[in-house]
Amino acid sequence: MTADTLHLHIDRADGSLQRLIGLVERRGFHIDGLSLSEDGSGRRVEMAVRGRDAARCTQTLGRQIDKLFGVTRMPVPSHPAAFVPERVV
Repeated sequence: MTADTLHLHIDRADGSLQRLIGLVERRGFHIDGLSLSEDGSGRRVEMAVRGRDAARCTQTLGRQIDKLFGVTRMPVPSHPAAFVPERVV
């Protein structure tokens, strides 16, 4: 089973990271990697997670994370689109 990466923004409130990690673990996911960086008003978190079994869905986990106070899911950074020249008629 491969890990999925969640891109999140958390506020600086006491225990916000602990609440996030606790939710992920209680919902049946392993945290394979965690990156934390300062981001002006809060912290940017990139978390690689994988389910303990095949029944675990990261989309469901994302909706549960959305309900946490002070945590916002960020859009997944996309790769730059390939340039496709317009066809002149």
